Amino acid sequence: MSTALLRITGLVTAMVFAASAIVSAQAAAVQTPAAAAAPPAAAAQPGAPAPPAPETYTYNPDGRRDPFVSLVARGTESTGGKRTEGLSGLSANDIVVRGLLLSKGSYIALVSGPEGKTYTARVNDRLVDGIIRSITPQGLVIMQEVNDPLSLIKQREVRKGLRASEDGK
Repeated sequence: MSTALLRITGLVTAMVFAASAIVSAQAAAVQTPAAAAAPPAAAAQPGAPAPPAPETYTYNPDGRRDPFVSLVARGTESTGGKRTEGLSGLSANDIVVRGLLLSKGSYIALVSGPEGKTYTARVNDRLVDGIIRSITPQGLVIMQEVNDPLSLIKQREVRKGLRASEDGK
């Protein structure tokens, strides 16, 4: 039993020495900032070289994306300005094909916008973000200009059908 008591006493002594070492290290760390404040006063002595000026940073984009362009709204048309009246003021996403007419050997599409107005659309009519390339008995084909700085494709083909898809039911 005396051996166990000696071991416990040795452990307690070791802990006390460790604690005193930690306290003395902390006391030295507290005194170090005061000592660190002294060198600037010593650096102000005449004859000591002045520290070099910090180098200015310049940003070189070299093929990187603009960090201020939103990644969430990529490829969408901005609605900052006022749109024109009529079919030329609608985007490809806004129009819905309501009907098709065959007149003098060519097709004419009846399309409506988000406000409910109906317009007649012919081949080569201009939209805000594209042009109507063809009108077929199934619907119309629009070549939409892609406004995405990260995309390699500048135009895409959008097909607007006469019949709505049955997926929505």
